[in-house]
Amino acid sequence: MTRVLVAGESWVSVSTHYKGFDAFTTTTYHTGFEPLRDVLVADGVEVDHLPAHDVPKLFPGTIEALSAYDVIVLSDIGANSILLHPDTWLSSGKTVNRIELLANWVEQGGGLAMAGGYLSFQGFEAKAAYSGTAVERVLPARISRYDDRVETPQGVPGLLAGAPHPITAGLPAEWPDLLGYNRFEVPEDATLLATVGGDPLLAVRDAGAGRTLAWASDIAPHWCPDEFVAWEGYATLFTRAVRWLAKEI
Repeated sequence: MTRVLVAGESWVSVSTHYKGFDAFTTTTYHTGFEPLRDVLVADGVEVDHLPAHDVPKLFPGTIEALSAYDVIVLSDIGANSILLHPDTWLSSGKTVNRIELLANWVEQGGGLAMAGGYLSFQGFEAKAAYSGTAVERVLPARISRYDDRVETPQGVPGLLAGAPHPITAGLPAEWPDLLGYNRFEVPEDATLLATVGGDPLLAVRDAGAGRTLAWASDIAPHWCPDEFVAWEGYATLFTRAVRWLAKEI
């Protein structure tokens, strides 16, 4: 069975409520990986989720641990969370550079996808910080050094681009609207499969013995609204993407 690790796609929100003289604080926990998980599981893929707060401690730290998976998906999780193990952050101990390790694993045959979001690619206020890292070296994306978000609250459709590919074969030329994305450039040795707002939306690349994919928008709301998730092409697109990354198609 194909096995996928989704790292990220969770967050904690803290709200302060003011009621006249008094105030109180509430904390809520949220996840956003369910739409992707559901279509993959329905296709027979095993999906593990590593929430954002667990990534610093539990993200795989050896080639062997990474190789338990066919595909790693980084979604809305910044480079710092992968780089800074608690043993380094709290105790000043040396730990493996898991960004470099991840890129090496790809080049040895692994499949890596990055999905867009406020903490993907370079991200909101450039805080995702993947530009210049080893992960950028293997992705089909040249990442800006600056805040790379493009907000399209009016909605902008995805459009097929380039030559036919197993991931997009048979999909319509125009896809439902997206509400935003991360802007990146596609390197010469990558293949552009779809665009949004005149920028890359979906690109793929061979990286050594492995494969990589960049999806510029979210995998679920808010940038990827319910209309897109409910579209039958959503399941087709992302199940094929995982199968392609795992070298099954």
